[in-house]
Amino acid sequence: MVQRVFFAMPVSPEIFSPDILLFLVVIATLAGFVDAIAGGGGLLIIPILLWLGLSPAQTLATNKLQAVFGSFSATAHFIRRGMIDLQKMQWSILSTFLGAAIGTTCVQLIHSEALEKLIPLLLACFALYFLFSPRVGDNDAHARISLHLFSFTFAFLIGFYDGFFGPGTGSFFAATFVFFLGYNLIKATAHAKLLNFISNFSGLLFFILGGHVIWEIGLVMATGQLIGAYAGAHMASRHGSIIIKPLLVVISLALTLKLLFLK
Repeated sequence: MVQRVFFAMPVSPEIFSPDILLFLVVIATLAGFVDAIAGGGGLLIIPILLWLGLSPAQTLATNKLQAVFGSFSATAHFIRRGMIDLQKMQWSILSTFLGAAIGTTCVQLIHSEALEKLIPLLLACFALYFLFSPRVGDNDAHARISLHLFSFTFAFLIGFYDGFFGPGTGSFFAATFVFFLGYNLIKATAHAKLLNFISNFSGLLFFILGGHVIWEIGLVMATGQLIGAYAGAHMASRHGSIIIKPLLVVISLALTLKLLFLK
């Protein structure tokens, strides 16, 4: 049975006090830094927005707004460094956008309990893969599938997942780039951030249509995201798997624990 799960609700004026807004900028900066390297920035943002009294829909929508700025900042850095070929990624971009649009539309209509049970297991598997696989490093490996097949399968599915549920999207993109396309960790992180930006942007557009975005909060946090994501992307491109690999493992395990035990 289809059932709406989100309802509009007023936001407390106390949220807009200078001290809370400053706190949100600091958290967004940290989230942007972590997200640019390993994904999982929503692990910091979403619980705080819910704690401040935003509804689930307002939380997801406002998180998308601030995350768009962070993922754009990181993506722009990787493009300037010549680490992303936008022309090669055009079908992945289109598929990710479409998947996220459908996912965001669906999440405003139906429950997501099934994903809540499945995702912790997948994230734990990714953490083990990043930790022990010899394919995860600074050198490219042999691709298991073509980029076109990747675009119409995993790019679409992970885009849908980001629009519908969200936690760990960066880790999912990075893992699939490494496992299926044989990308090294720096290259996988750069391309994961590109597609994460696309899914964030697509999801934001459809949350805007639903009227759930709290613009004042999202735009204030965006300043922190821009700074943190730029710093994180710079560190990832400079230090490679030395910093990316442990952070991917830690973020994947942290998301797993949160989804399992911290409801």
